Amino acid sequence: MIRVKICGVNDAASFDTVVAERADYVGFVFFPPSPRFITPAFAAEISGRHPGGPLRVALMVDPADDAVAEVVDTLKPDILQLNATAERAAAIRMTFGVAVWRAVGVSSEADLPKGVGGVDALLIESKPPKDATRPGGNALAFDWSILAGWKPGFDWLLAGGLNPDNVADAVRIGDPPAVDVSSGVESSPGVKDPARIRAFIRAAREARLP
Repeated sequence: MIRVKICGVNDAASFDTVVAERADYVGFVFFPPSPRFITPAFAAEISGRHPGGPLRVALMVDPADDAVAEVVDTLKPDILQLNATAERAAAIRMTFGVAVWRAVGVSSEADLPKGVGGVDALLIESKPPKDATRPGGNALAFDWSILAGWKPGFDWLLAGGLNPDNVADAVRIGDPPAVDVSSGVESSPGVKDPARIRAFIRAAREARLP
């Protein structure tokens, strides 16, 4: 079964929905410019509503060691998702002993990575536009057909521009082991919509049914 991550959760109702729908991962964003930003203390408070359940993923952008330490000590995430160089991501993994995913932007087949680079998985998303103020997929999808036949030999997630209406096509075309959504399940920037969360998870999983 495909794995599903709901990222940018910053309120109790959204977290409860992610748990109820049995998503595999729930992501918290520790990047102040993002409308989905949450403090480590509030993320820990929300996370404490339901022990167990989805693995907790902490998204950080080029973080300093003290910022990582605060998140690790307060939230105790299962995974750190980093927008950082391969070298920096691998160093954080070694320093903190927490599993690390690294985001990689792509726009063509030539951009697809050849190796995992010392982390546990890669998050494959759209390259940000030149005028983007934030890293990441920026709610933009790339041409999923470049993934056809790509068998990298390491774990990865598909992200960027996914929503309840297109995730089934993305799964069928790109055949990812996991999918990640943030803005695609929102009613407005930074505001998660429980109905869209439920629809996304179900659409992703039904795309793999016989």
